[in-house]
Amino acid sequence: MFRTALRNVLAHKARLLMTVLAVMLGVAFVSGTLVFTNTISDAFQKSSAKGFDRVDVAVTSDYQDSEGDRVGKVHDLNRAVLDKSERVPGAASAIGVVQGFTAIADKDGKLIGQGFQSQGGNYWGAEDPRYPLASGHAPKSADEILIDSETAKRAGYQVGDTVRMSVDGPVLTPKIAGIFTTDDGNVAAGGSLTLFDTATAQKQFGKAGVYDQINVTAKPGVSQAALKAELDKALPEGTVQTTTGKQLADDQADTIARSMSGMQTALLVFAGIALFVGTFIIANTFTMLVAQRTKELALMRAVGASRRQVTRSVLIEAFVVGAVAAVTGLVAGIGIGAGLRSLMGSFGATVPDGPLIIKPATIAAAFAVGILVTMLAAWLPGRRAAKIPPVAAMSSVHATATTKSLVLRNTLGTLFSAAGIAVVLVATTMDGSDGQMPMGLGAVLLIIGVFILTPLLSRPLIAAAAPLLRAFGVSGKLARQNSVRNPRRTAATASALMIGLTLITGMTVTAGSLQQAIDKMAASAIKADYVVSMANGNPLSPDVEKKLKQTDGVTATSSMTNAVARVDGKTDEYLTGVNGAAIGELTGPKVDDGSFKVGGSQVVVDSTTAESNHWKAGSSFSVAFEDGKKQRLTVAGTYESNEYLSGILLDQSTLAPHTSDPYVMKVMAKTSGGASAAAQDKLEKALDNNPAIKVQDKKDISNEIAQMFTLMLNMLYGLLAMAVIVAVLGVINTLAMSVFERSQEIGMLRAIGLDRKGIKRMVRMESLVISLFGGVLGIGLGVFFGWAAGELLASKMPTYALVLPWARMGVFLLLAATVGVLAALWPARRAARLNMLEAIKAE
Repeated sequence: MFRTALRNVLAHKARLLMTVLAVMLGVAFVSGTLVFTNTISDAFQKSSAKGFDRVDVAVTSDYQDSEGDRVGKVHDLNRAVLDKSERVPGAASAIGVVQGFTAIADKDGKLIGQGFQSQGGNYWGAEDPRYPLASGHAPKSADEILIDSETAKRAGYQVGDTVRMSVDGPVLTPKIAGIFTTDDGNVAAGGSLTLFDTATAQKQFGKAGVYDQINVTAKPGVSQAALKAELDKALPEGTVQTTTGKQLADDQADTIARSMSGMQTALLVFAGIALFVGTFIIANTFTMLVAQRTKELALMRAVGASRRQVTRSVLIEAFVVGAVAAVTGLVAGIGIGAGLRSLMGSFGATVPDGPLIIKPATIAAAFAVGILVTMLAAWLPGRRAAKIPPVAAMSSVHATATTKSLVLRNTLGTLFSAAGIAVVLVATTMDGSDGQMPMGLGAVLLIIGVFILTPLLSRPLIAAAAPLLRAFGVSGKLARQNSVRNPRRTAATASALMIGLTLITGMTVTAGSLQQAIDKMAASAIKADYVVSMANGNPLSPDVEKKLKQTDGVTATSSMTNAVARVDGKTDEYLTGVNGAAIGELTGPKVDDGSFKVGGSQVVVDSTTAESNHWKAGSSFSVAFEDGKKQRLTVAGTYESNEYLSGILLDQSTLAPHTSDPYVMKVMAKTSGGASAAAQDKLEKALDNNPAIKVQDKKDISNEIAQMFTLMLNMLYGLLAMAVIVAVLGVINTLAMSVFERSQEIGMLRAIGLDRKGIKRMVRMESLVISLFGGVLGIGLGVFFGWAAGELLASKMPTYALVLPWARMGVFLLLAATVGVLAALWPARRAARLNMLEAIKAE
């Protein structure tokens, strides 16, 4: 039986090649994903670990939750702590580290790096072992800086050049005193690093006389653990934390691994779907091969082979095919991993150098996926072949599906579909995240149910195309009959396209509806023409609002200053200080209760916060501010929160006396002429064209919020391309099987006058009908899932409303039709070239 199985593999190389391709694509995607993410993760981990080579123990401030109503306190790392750390037994040296956001512009005035990755720090003394100088000298005054070599290369800067930069205040124009090399992970990822002398760094980052961290180096022969123990003894308990360099490197490695796991999971989901679609092709291929060998298998049964041996022979063929696909898929996957890494570079994302990482787990996964998927898909055709009675097979009377089996299949499909719809509908009534798991479960049940029911659904849906097919005469009529001749095989083929189009249609509907909801939210919640914020999300300088107020054409402004206060001595709540006189002119959220009035002790609260604290219009509560002072506030009204506005809003004059360092997140501005390119240019000039500051109108804000959904949608379009390739192979397989089974019939059609063009047209129309059948099912399911997901989102986003992208759905249907036409090219040509006499004699 083993030799027979191997001989059968070699005898059907052409058809098995399509199966190998289908499995190989899935395996390549899985192994490529693992190689890519492991390589990137390893490169970043090694790069970040180098940054801790010169850190044996790091000393950081300890955050303490103070007694009473004070929110909390951070103990300062001052010069005394630095000196004490340097003097402990076993310490060789100590460096005070100062860090903060620093935006540096290129020669065109655009921000270098990617916002939050644009960092600043201090250069320690005349020579800092952390940052070896490649050229130039250490900064000696506030007018000199150092920049990293990667930033210098990208922007074309050299020692002596003057640059435009900003920390959180006005634009600075220092000179580049030197260029240094670094292993900093942010720089490796495409960011920038700017260094000042220590005193200037402390001043610029608002940390006069204090450090963010103290790095202590051990003397030769002293372990990191021993040095940590000495520091713990010498430094006041409860004021600082000490961490070994090894622990810091391990924590950083874990952080990088976790950040990569999300990307890895997303890509592996795509690979899993491609493999799932591929199982239909594999099952179809082995069904075709078994159909070709029905008499052969019957003879084997007649001479003594058991059912188990027949099934086993088919599984051996599947094992051989799966093993070949696994090997080729692994090799292709390694190439995909290397290609993805290069692709990141072409998109401007810098990746640290390092070798391709091919872990044993990657090789094991490739073989497990390739072999197991193929064998599982081939098991059902093999089992079905073994159950055919030898006498029936010998007489070419194939055992068709019994009425009992069809009734059982349709009953199961109906139950799964009904359960899936019910669970999805129940999930739409739940609140936000609570409904996500039931929604996912319902979607899986419904897709399985529809897949089981596709043979039943194929007849009425394909029959609906009969009037159109009649226009193609005999070829169209025969195409319709052929497409429903074997409903199970037609359904399996159509399901490959159905799954891909379900996903992409559902995501397109959801993303389009979300975009419109965000646009509505921005239009209704923000009346301001412009919102000003930092590129990295850090707080703005209080000077920003002052400059905007003095700009011609600006009629109203309000900063949004964040703070934390303890409410009624129990819970911490976020406060947002605003200009009470102008906030109504700059924002317009929906008011649920009371009035939107801010001033003095009157505040407005978002409905969620009000509900959790049992507040309503007229309620009052006590707050303890950061400085420890208390005040009683009254709720003037409650409003619906959104992505832009939430929490407790109070007047700046009430909050400002209690905050020594205002945390200004945004500044809203309204202009006399409304939003325009000229007005935006005027505001940017008023802020000295600061590279660290963003000036955005409503459209910019909605686009920024929707960017994540757009990125996800683009990734799913990539998945659709993968599913289309696999689906094309599936349609080719099905048509090839159909042509084989109808060889005698095609010969008779040719004999009675149907020409080769008519035969080609018949096969193409059959392919087109099957593909459109899958497309219609996929788009229908996708719209349903898009609506259901929208019902969940609507509970958190009142402006959400279903938007059907008719144009894109039309494109998806056209894509399904194109798949059908392309997939039919080879089978149609093969059918037309059959010798009619040989075909008529075929059994």
